[in-house]
Amino acid sequence: MCLFCSGGGIVGRIILINVTGEDKLGLTSDITGVMAGYGVEILDVGQAVIHDSLTWGMLIQVVDDSDVAPLLKDLLFDLHEKNLQVTYRAVPPEEYQEWTTRQGKDHYKVTLLSRSISAEKVSRVTALTAQHGLNIENITRLSGRTSLENNNLSSSRACIEFSVRGTPADQAKLKADFLNLSSELDVDIALQEDTIYRRSRRLVVFDMDSTLIEAEVIDELAVEAGIGVQVAAITEQAMQGEIDFQESFRRRLALLKGLDESALEKVAARLRLTEGAERLIKSLRALGYKTAIVSGGFTWFANNLKKKLGIDYVYANELEIVEGKVTGVVQGEIVDASRKALLLKEIAQQEDIRLEQVIAVGDGANDLEMLAVAGLGIAFRAKPFVRQSARQSISTLGLDSILYLLGWHDRDLVGLQS
Repeated sequence: MCLFCSGGGIVGRIILINVTGEDKLGLTSDITGVMAGYGVEILDVGQAVIHDSLTWGMLIQVVDDSDVAPLLKDLLFDLHEKNLQVTYRAVPPEEYQEWTTRQGKDHYKVTLLSRSISAEKVSRVTALTAQHGLNIENITRLSGRTSLENNNLSSSRACIEFSVRGTPADQAKLKADFLNLSSELDVDIALQEDTIYRRSRRLVVFDMDSTLIEAEVIDELAVEAGIGVQVAAITEQAMQGEIDFQESFRRRLALLKGLDESALEKVAARLRLTEGAERLIKSLRALGYKTAIVSGGFTWFANNLKKKLGIDYVYANELEIVEGKVTGVVQGEIVDASRKALLLKEIAQQEDIRLEQVIAVGDGANDLEMLAVAGLGIAFRAKPFVRQSARQSISTLGLDSILYLLGWHDRDLVGLQS
């Protein structure tokens, strides 16, 4: 006689089996080989291995109740022979039904990024996750193994990804709480809905100044012209969103009138790529992504980056130079916030890519429109106003940490940068 039966179709005994111990080659094959002799159906399965220590679980259905006792006897004998610990329990159909109902809830990824990850950071982040009604179902380390040098643990980046399920009552409050905790703990915390688009991004659009490179080019040109303080002050106002970008751009550019063209070469020679930029671009290219620079800076410098990094598209402002001198005016339409968003859409349409599959990365107020349009908008080392407005932000690690937000493991990327 069936101990647990359901009119809805779950017939036979449902059993949850958990195995722990030292990881062994071929374990899953051995266990399922024993089960195969009893016509077992597998309802769910999971496994984790940490430092060769195994935690393995399987939810099974045994159709014939008379098979339960001999099956468990055979399994216990096989696992004890391998010096593994095993526990099991019967699962009532109503409990199984409730579990399957929970599977239909919203799925999210919570990504914790930092130079190093302490127990306190994990504790605080997971406590906040639980506070907002999100249950952790899986935890994965995406960063590589921490190395041991001179008896000290060292790493340049660390990342843990939490797969969670639930529906936050107030997503805006959750985002604000994560942002506050990020500042307090010097970490980055990203919350993304785990949809098909998260796993199928195809285009990444970058701002240039203070994003792909560690400088504002127009400020550097101003230093060459001897007016660095005046131009930097206007730049800061624009980055904070205090003045209109077009107004600030025209004011700054006008101050550069008469600058010798040779100053551009001097500035280009000292520009540095942002941490992780080269690794990120090489990885994206190897994985088949399209990349673009959409910048309020100048094409003269953006095209240099295009050649150096292999960027597919460049859109920026044309700096007018007449008889070897900067005229102080821009040619054509200024690439401002609305223009950036429009160009992102045009590139996506040209490549036949949905906006949900686009990533946009920028640091200033004039990037917010394109960050909002993209499926994944990332404020990178941005001002507080921009971080609060963007859906995601990264401040503690380099640009290559964006790969973690896509769910990539460091081990997946080995060799892609060559």
